[in-house]
Amino acid sequence: MDVAVSVKRALCADVAEAAGEHLGATASRVDRWLLVEYRGLWDRDVLAGSLLSEALKGHLREQLSRLGHSRLLFIKQPPRRGKTRRMLYLGSSRPGEERLYSLEFEHHDDLLEYDFADALVGGETPGVPVEHPLMIVCTHGKRDRCCAKYGRPLYDELKGKIDPAWVWQSTHIGGDRFAGNLVVLPEGLYFGRVGDEDLDPLLDGYFDRKLYLDRYRGRSAYTFAVQAAELAVREAEGLTGIDEVSLRKVEKRGEARRVTLSAKGAVRKVDVEVELADEPVFMTCGSATPQRPRRYSTRIL
Repeated sequence: MDVAVSVKRALCADVAEAAGEHLGATASRVDRWLLVEYRGLWDRDVLAGSLLSEALKGHLREQLSRLGHSRLLFIKQPPRRGKTRRMLYLGSSRPGEERLYSLEFEHHDDLLEYDFADALVGGETPGVPVEHPLMIVCTHGKRDRCCAKYGRPLYDELKGKIDPAWVWQSTHIGGDRFAGNLVVLPEGLYFGRVGDEDLDPLLDGYFDRKLYLDRYRGRSAYTFAVQAAELAVREAEGLTGIDEVSLRKVEKRGEARRVTLSAKGAVRKVDVEVELADEPVFMTCGSATPQRPRRYSTRIL
């Protein structure tokens, strides 16, 4: 699309918020994560547009293809620009398998010797266990203007609230129109439209193993339908504990889904149907054509 047209258009995050688009059931579907510190410029297509060697680009693509439901993020912390060594994190967000490992390296091509896919499915894991969460803030302005406008202030505020070594800027995590976006690892908890006023309740809740539902988008290990069912049960029963609601099974019923959850030890069944919003919107600041966002209706049985 013509760049000038995109620049003049209202920010997609502002439009989505003004329209009251619901945050729930919008978390990207990711089980396993590979986070690579890359201090160069982030292109829209971060891997193809990077200055990494073609050998390493191919290696990373092959690793991701073997994992399925995986995501590569480039990450950075501006104060680390002068460091000689870089960080890599790999981890799983699958319930019951949540874990993170860190690995320091000097040159990006050093990563060619590691089989991250094997490590994440049960093989020997390089690096050391990470005993604290990572707070990942999307600031990928080349991907979407909203990520820069809302992500960078969120990053600055967040690193003033907790150990700044735990907080990283990242490339695209999904859902540009919900910026400022935050993902908490290893659990893969997505939060959107996070502002200064949300940080204290969000962080206090997380460190007490609770969710701040006002800004909760969903858990990355779950499909959209399961995320919708989980949120419906949490809101109906006032369950904010991270581990209080878990998935038992999903049944297909035509285009709908019946989701069975364990909610604080009790079984809850939720029928979930997908529909399209009445009005089309530009899903990102750079979208060429408007689309009707998906939304999910739920019925607890």
